[in-house]
Amino acid sequence: MTYEIRGAAPPPPDTTSTPRPGRLVAISDLHIRYPENRKITDTLRPESEHDWLLVAGDIGEVVADIEWTLRILSERFAKVIWVPGNHELWTAPDDPVTLRGDAKYRHLVEMCRGLGVVTPEDPYPVWEGEGGPAVIAPLFLLYDYSFRPPGTDSKASALAVAESAGVVCTDEFLLHPDPYPSREAWCHARLAATERRLAEIPPDLPTVLINHWPLVREPTDILWYPEFALWCGTEGSADWPRRFRATSVVYGHLHIPRLMWCDGVPHQEVSLGYPREWGPRSREPGRPVQILPLPVRDGVESGR
Repeated sequence: MTYEIRGAAPPPPDTTSTPRPGRLVAISDLHIRYPENRKITDTLRPESEHDWLLVAGDIGEVVADIEWTLRILSERFAKVIWVPGNHELWTAPDDPVTLRGDAKYRHLVEMCRGLGVVTPEDPYPVWEGEGGPAVIAPLFLLYDYSFRPPGTDSKASALAVAESAGVVCTDEFLLHPDPYPSREAWCHARLAATERRLAEIPPDLPTVLINHWPLVREPTDILWYPEFALWCGTEGSADWPRRFRATSVVYGHLHIPRLMWCDGVPHQEVSLGYPREWGPRSREPGRPVQILPLPVRDGVESGR
């Protein structure tokens, strides 16, 4: 039995049935403009025909590359769920698609729907395989400059500190908030709309929350350039993993793949990153990370 979350609560799942085989796996930050990353992306395959794949943003900057990636993945995995990263939202100078801001995002949503890929604008599907049932909630929240350096009390002062350290995200030039007056205003609108949707999920169902940016600040504590945290999330989602019963939180953006626990909830960064980052690592790059069933892991890092 399957159902999706939209508005009124559906009937509860039949938890007495035998879960279907398959795994819920995730990856992000494929950045396929790099030939090495594109090659890795082209090798991605499910281990089972029942596997679902979560793609947590930053496939690339050019619409044609994003479409190519999601097309091949949707043909291979039983279901693909996508959330945008900042790179997808850029208005890149070499992209024939010149849409900006929310219009660019809506264009990508319609493209995904044509491919059968689930987006943050669609009903939340329910994973009923091993480790389920769980509502799979793709999120698009952006950031609002609230992950500020110590001693700063405003966006302006925080940006001044970042600029003096030589840290300025490319979003400042290519990620336009149209029709919103600012990126933080767009973020606050996304927070309000998403919070309402999450509150409609039946209270007896756990969730898997997927967002390109971390939902809590803790993952940014080990950034080489701590000022970059300004572009990494919002304090407005800090209590969502507990409030909305997350069995797992999936994110990317930082290019620091790891598992950490915050308030008893596992937060999994699933990024591939740039070749200069994944090249020195000992493990095989670009392998999707298992989210459900929850794997047993060693060396878990404690959070709050």
